[in-house]
Amino acid sequence: MESRPLSRDDVRIVRSAQGPIVETDLWVRFAETDAMGVVYHTHYIVWFEVGRGAYWRALGLGQVHALRDAGAFPVAAVEARYHAPARYGDRVIVRTRVAEVRSRSVTFAYECLDQAGARLVTGQTTHLFLDASGHAVRLPEAVRRALIGEAQP
Repeated sequence: MESRPLSRDDVRIVRSAQGPIVETDLWVRFAETDAMGVVYHTHYIVWFEVGRGAYWRALGLGQVHALRDAGAFPVAAVEARYHAPARYGDRVIVRTRVAEVRSRSVTFAYECLDQAGARLVTGQTTHLFLDASGHAVRLPEAVRRALIGEAQP
């Protein structure tokens, strides 16, 4: 199966008790597999980023907006737990939601599912907002409000 760019049809917003969840459809490319024929573990971290970017766009902010206001938005921590393998050509659904918003950081939670809904990987990333000199700063108010749900995607 060939890689193709994401379109609006590849991203869905699901309402849940935990807040909005953005679902992003991906297809496993051959280059993402290892010698065993399964997705190499680090690609799931890249897929977390794809899901996070879709979440930002769903908020109407885009990650560039957050970066412009804060200077930088690096990953401070990443965690992944592997449950089952994905293989070349598989459809993978990346579910992204905000798990926690603090004054200077935000934690996103991820769940990668196969087409039948079986869990492949779960994880989270925590991001700090930094100013141009690299010091942690408070989240811009518009970003904070959007992340806590006052501006739902």
